[in-house]
Amino acid sequence: MALFDGLKRQLRSVIEWENPSPNALFEQWTDNGDEIKNASKLIVGPGQGCIFVYQGKVQAVYEDEGMVDLKTDNIPFWTTITKFMQFFESEHKVGIYFFRKTVILDQKWGTTSVIKYLDPLYKFPVGLKAFGNYSYRIHEPGNFFVNVVGSQNSFLIDDLRQVIGARLGQPLGDFLATSRFGYVDIDANREEIADGVREKLTALFAGLGFEITDFRIEGTDFDPDTLKRINRIADMTAEAQAAKEVGLDYAKIQQLEALREAARNEGGGAGMGMGLGAGISFGQNIAQAMGGNNAAAADPLEKLAQLKKMLDAELITAEDYAAKKKAILDAF
Repeated sequence: MALFDGLKRQLRSVIEWENPSPNALFEQWTDNGDEIKNASKLIVGPGQGCIFVYQGKVQAVYEDEGMVDLKTDNIPFWTTITKFMQFFESEHKVGIYFFRKTVILDQKWGTTSVIKYLDPLYKFPVGLKAFGNYSYRIHEPGNFFVNVVGSQNSFLIDDLRQVIGARLGQPLGDFLATSRFGYVDIDANREEIADGVREKLTALFAGLGFEITDFRIEGTDFDPDTLKRINRIADMTAEAQAAKEVGLDYAKIQQLEALREAARNEGGGAGMGMGLGAGISFGQNIAQAMGGNNAAAADPLEKLAQLKKMLDAELITAEDYAAKKKAILDAF
């Protein structure tokens, strides 16, 4: 039986990658162990390529689809037929590896950790998370085999996804740090950022034998600390704009707000006294803000108009508005 099996191996004449797994990127052909017959036929299907490895070195790469005649002058090994008297066990072994040449499309990626860089507008560190998809292809099979596949009998699309995903953070962070895109610019410039990152990835993976043909950013998000800082800035900006609309500076608005909160403090006798004093001070500050040395606000109509703007901007309460309005009208 062993002799029959050995003869059967020697008669093998057609080598091809039949029905490869959808997840297979590189796979060793093992139908005939690692011995093949001289003058066998190699069939390379559409979107496939084949690598011959002899004594640990890549000796030949076939990338054109079709049928190839394998002869001893194509690859440096002797036919195992000469080993007939040694149970067909030849010391001249050849490894045959098939690989995909097609572009591997729509591979998902996402940052595994927060990418931190200095925001050029706000001048504080921000933490970014991002996700998207990419496509790639093997363009130098020999380099890919030596530098990525190595001694593995098979290498899957999922395996390379892990290799790429682990290396995405640094190029993305480097590009954001040098491109001067801040928090408010990220979403509007996704395409430009993606193109810049793809260039960096192309340089990074060039020596590994494959290239990124397409890289896209589908969405971004920022860490809680960054969002907290940004929201605080947005609130303060909105308040400053509201103060400007009613003719007050932001510092004055903050002072009035603090006095109003103190005036509302009704906890205990001391609190009541503090509230009374703060309430008086609050009224005086409103009067100063609405009148004082501001000649433009001397007209009661202008005072009332500014008072209404403060109410609409929620800088004063309805009670404050009613009391001050009555005071203005009484004075008039």
